[in-house]
Amino acid sequence: MNNRIALVAVLAPLVLAAGSGFSQTAQQPAPAAPQPNAAVPYVLTMGDMMNTLVQPRHLKLGLAGKAENWTLAGYALIELRQAFAGIAKAQPRFRGMPVPDLVEAAMKEPLAAVEAAIRQKEPDKFAAAYEQLTKGCNACHAALDHSYVVIKAPDASAFPDQEFEVRR
Repeated sequence: MNNRIALVAVLAPLVLAAGSGFSQTAQQPAPAAPQPNAAVPYVLTMGDMMNTLVQPRHLKLGLAGKAENWTLAGYALIELRQAFAGIAKAQPRFRGMPVPDLVEAAMKEPLAAVEAAIRQKEPDKFAAAYEQLTKGCNACHAALDHSYVVIKAPDASAFPDQEFEVRR
């Protein structure tokens, strides 16, 4: 449910923006009078999207891999990739830089290495690949003058209501 709300918050402004360009020559209706208590769409910033879409998935991926819960780690990896893809579509440029290219450069190889480690169910390979992924995050932050945003492997769960250990 929360993922749908976040996705709607990301996609709604895009849909509205896309629709606004179709009738440039048509007569524009007079603006409607503002409605009291009318909802104003909130446009997520890059920081909002990173904090709500990427960071929790990065964390869950690390915790699942550490617990050797390969099914959950695979799921978290899919979710992380989808988050990056959604952000690249929602905000194609950030600080003048092309977001899809940044994601590709920083994440393609580390995500592939994490995927391979999950498929092989190799904890040591996973740890090394996850470290590479985390370094990719930090390299991207540095490239965008956000080197003060430093991501690390989780040392505790921010999700006390989720089990990361494999249930046998």
